[in-house]
Amino acid sequence: MTAVLTSLAGFNGARLAEAGEFSRRAFENGKMDLVEVEGLADLLAADTEMQRRLAAEQASGQLSSVYEGWREKLVFARSMLEAELDFSDEGDIPGSVSDRIWGEIARLKGEVDGALSNLRAGEILRDGFRVALAGKPNAGKSSLMNALAQRDVAIVTPIAGTTRDVVRCELDIDGYKFELFDTAGLRDTDDVIEREGIRRAVKTINDADLVLNVIDLSALGDIGPSEYAGLRVGSKLDLVEADVDPSLRIDILVSSSTGAGLNELRALLLQAVRSSTNVGSLAIPSRMRHAERLRSASQHLQSALDGVSNPLELRAEDLRLASVELARVTGRIDTETLLGKIFSEFCVGK
Repeated sequence: MTAVLTSLAGFNGARLAEAGEFSRRAFENGKMDLVEVEGLADLLAADTEMQRRLAAEQASGQLSSVYEGWREKLVFARSMLEAELDFSDEGDIPGSVSDRIWGEIARLKGEVDGALSNLRAGEILRDGFRVALAGKPNAGKSSLMNALAQRDVAIVTPIAGTTRDVVRCELDIDGYKFELFDTAGLRDTDDVIEREGIRRAVKTINDADLVLNVIDLSALGDIGPSEYAGLRVGSKLDLVEADVDPSLRIDILVSSSTGAGLNELRALLLQAVRSSTNVGSLAIPSRMRHAERLRSASQHLQSALDGVSNPLELRAEDLRLASVELARVTGRIDTETLLGKIFSEFCVGK
């Protein structure tokens, strides 16, 4: 490949393509819009099947058609308002023709808000479902992470407090991306370094989509009530001789050494991510850029709906501003500042 590129570079006027140059040309010539370009970038970076499906939905124009459909409804609504404003004295323009559109605007706002409610599902599918392992020192968190990842990710020793920083790894379970975080053991300590690790652990746990409260079944006398909402995972099942007390409310029993319960735990993780991404279609926003524009559009629509006592010109302006925000999503206007960042995500060419 290097020899081929070197030979081609020897021709007059030939040069290596810049990152994302082909896609940028397609965008500038109207062959792709900005949402499709972002979808293509996500498709090139996809690691799991669900990431690929979400990206393909955007790259193929399915999400763009949703946004464009909303914009077209706003164009029609604005034309009705303009008709009343400009031709109200004409005999063939009935009075209050704009009254017909407000019910449609209310339904449109509901659709925009519905898309916004699916943002977190889109982010999870695109970026991964965050799972934090929480518990006391030596509860078996690091061993459980290694067992789920099926490789040595975290250091495992019998010394309490071995994990002092957040250790992260990625899992692919049935096409869904999971980000698994092993955190420092939670306890009171005078060690400055360990205290910082615990502070980071608490932040990671609070930011997680799901917390696995790991409980050492071989040290039941040291078990207190779970501090964080989530699944209570009993670890070190292989070291337990008697049945586990039901009053402990353990959701699942596992052994990182023998592999017992790991498949059942993966099934629970899969159930959790599916319940968090239960959407009818994958044509949903998955980037904060989309969310910001949609929230702004929704606010302008609400302002138009609330402004019953306002002059019709002001309500029309709110609709115009809403349509501008939707146009910014697909890149019809005001995109120059975004282009460099977006196309820099591509590899050379593409």
